[in-house]
Amino acid sequence: MSKKPLIISTDPGIDDVAAMTVSLFADELDVKMIVPTWGNVSLEHTLQNTLDLENFLHTKVPVVKGANQPLVRPAISAASVHGKTGIAGFEFETANDDLLEKGLAATKMYEVIKNSPEKVTLLGVGPLTDFALLFKQYPDVVENIAEVYIMGGNIGHGNHSPFAEYNIAGDPEAAQIVFHSGLPVYVAPLEIGDKAHLTQDQMDKIKKCDEVGNMLYSMFSHIHEPDGDTRIKIYDPTAVGIMLHPEFFSLKPANVEIELAGRYTYGASVMDFLSEKHNAQIATDVDTEKFATWFIQSIQAANNGRK
Repeated sequence: MSKKPLIISTDPGIDDVAAMTVSLFADELDVKMIVPTWGNVSLEHTLQNTLDLENFLHTKVPVVKGANQPLVRPAISAASVHGKTGIAGFEFETANDDLLEKGLAATKMYEVIKNSPEKVTLLGVGPLTDFALLFKQYPDVVENIAEVYIMGGNIGHGNHSPFAEYNIAGDPEAAQIVFHSGLPVYVAPLEIGDKAHLTQDQMDKIKKCDEVGNMLYSMFSHIHEPDGDTRIKIYDPTAVGIMLHPEFFSLKPANVEIELAGRYTYGASVMDFLSEKHNAQIATDVDTEKFATWFIQSIQAANNGRK
């Protein structure tokens, strides 16, 4: 089976750790590079979290340091949700920087993409700053990219502000660039993560997936949602789910614009499902049982593949 070459942009973050873990051990994927960026917490922490996770999983995917701030506005933080370091609930052994490659993220991504015999897929589960810089600095790169999968945006109300979801609100200008890249874009919005929550019984099954399961169980148990919701929501892995199992989801075409000027709506994802032009496919529903079963099986596979 031919594996899909993949580059991940991430800001770990608890659910980012889950998305990376699933991706690194998915039979369908060949992760070529991980680009930690600022986002849930500062780049200092997201970079170390990425290196620590790979050390824990015993994987060897190259890591390139991404952006440390948005394109235009000051950085925001979700430390209140994910903890000061971004991964409250589990203590990784501190890894060295052997996997860290020197160079600018946009340039390193461009080199990997242009040298790949197959078109590369992009997965963005944090602010989209680095993908935007890639498209702006190397506009010809789109010819060698298959598609982009994003966890971000919202159909209704947001979780950062009344109208904006956190990943998009983190760098709205970058998101606008990505949505207008001309590439196929698939979106797991906030509402899909809300629906794809885990029950306590499903959490118990994750805990039984040995060391990897215990790691994720410990982290998920320490998420503190700002609205006080006690359900365990796993937002970022839904983007991986759409990539690997689109049959679990209902996808609808829409034209997406990011609000860049509104006083109260800055960072809002305006998803027009009635527009005659479309620049994205939006997940509007998910089979929660099938998704949860796949997610738990993927964690078990990660634990089995960890050598």
